Amino acid sequence: MNAKKDTKGLTVTKDGDFSEWYTQIIQKADLADYSIVSGCIIYKPNSYSLWEKIQQVVDKRFKEVGIKNAYFPLFIPESLLKKESTHVAGFTPEVAWVTHAGETKLSERLAIRPTSETIMYDSYSKWIRSHNDLPLRLNQWNSVVRWEFKHPVPFLRGREFLWNEGHTCFASKEEAEAEQEEIIGIYKEVCEKYLALPSLIGKKSKNETFAGAEYTVSMEFVIPNGKAIQGPDFHHDGQIFAKAFDITFLDKNGKKEYAWQNTFAISTRMLGVLVMMHSDDKGLVLPPAIASTQVVIVPILFDDTKAKVLAEANNLKTKLEKKGITVYLDNREGYTPGWKFNEWEMKGIPIRIEVGPKDLDKKQVVAVRRDTGDKKSLPFTSLETEIPALLQQIQDNLFTKAEKHLHNSIVHIDNTKDAVKHLENKKLLFAPWCGTPQCEEAFKEKTGAKSLNSPFDQPKLKKDQPCFTCSKKAAVWFYFGRSY
Repeated sequence: MNAKKDTKGLTVTKDGDFSEWYTQIIQKADLADYSIVSGCIIYKPNSYSLWEKIQQVVDKRFKEVGIKNAYFPLFIPESLLKKESTHVAGFTPEVAWVTHAGETKLSERLAIRPTSETIMYDSYSKWIRSHNDLPLRLNQWNSVVRWEFKHPVPFLRGREFLWNEGHTCFASKEEAEAEQEEIIGIYKEVCEKYLALPSLIGKKSKNETFAGAEYTVSMEFVIPNGKAIQGPDFHHDGQIFAKAFDITFLDKNGKKEYAWQNTFAISTRMLGVLVMMHSDDKGLVLPPAIASTQVVIVPILFDDTKAKVLAEANNLKTKLEKKGITVYLDNREGYTPGWKFNEWEMKGIPIRIEVGPKDLDKKQVVAVRRDTGDKKSLPFTSLETEIPALLQQIQDNLFTKAEKHLHNSIVHIDNTKDAVKHLENKKLLFAPWCGTPQCEEAFKEKTGAKSLNSPFDQPKLKKDQPCFTCSKKAAVWFYFGRSY
């Protein structure tokens, strides 16, 4: 590492200039860099390692329930993309096209995949013949390209991003719809137990439903700046794509039927949510369960005690690694301990262990929590139990803080005046709504806020309860908010 590298801390606060604060964290914590292609970022090792962990835990759970991985082409012929009219209409503005191979114009344009329904279902129609071929549950890990947008935000909104896309087929509607609870349950566990991120889970409005799906179930997260952002989602496609692509099978009675389908995804957008939710004015804060390095040991070195301190630091590293903890020993020369403290604080390492000659005399170390800054002296003999316990405390604390923020962000309202007031105060709205697209569009145009989702566990509506914004009869309780 170059010692002359700019290592200054953040120059703005999270509360003062949230957008600039986020931009500085991304760069100074060495998570990402801007590429020469507008709207496309470079995932540096510090962020890609987080994505790898998400991949690993999601992939493991998918395989446990019988979902297998596959890979389909990046390029989608225009004729395939156009087979399902609602789907193509939803993606037309976002599609990037390949028109030439060298100097030769292609006979048919090829879309760079914005999502893979059309290229996958062309194959599904050939593979599925009988009820014995079902269920078919495939997933792929890939990148997709969506070109049309105005304001790129690293991780949250880019022209190319990484995700999983699961595509499943079933013999009955009941089987297909039953998959929703299983898949959302997997995503919920990963978001809560690894990323320390609680969410609002529910059904999207018709306007916000994935193009070509019958309905969408989403996980919505609320950022400290008052904006919401959609995370993992599940789409029940019914038989819409099956009819467009002729995905049929013979049932047990020899009758020809169309398959029932679902799609689902989690993306690198979650990295942005993670950074925004947990980080502070000193830099990145990482939950231990997702951090690729959970503990950094910084030895305090002097010429006369250097060998002894490094020997003990290596011994501590070995002990902790045997407990399954990932540890980095920062024995780099040419950097002061204070410089190293600031660097690891900026990069969000959950625990910093300081050990110097005075600590050797006392047979202890100083452990510093990244989430609270609290320091604690720990005897050498107790580190193998104390450090794992401390990591769990940090994980639990980050989730508790995020959960408190989520609950404190929600206000119940029943009229537009209160809605506008609370939106300006960075709140999320929970309101009785008529459910009509026209009302939804009018409210969005007036306030800049859109519908998020509707929880499955619905509060009871009052008799003749009016819609909070158009005064028609309310049909459902719904979350609304400003969002990315």
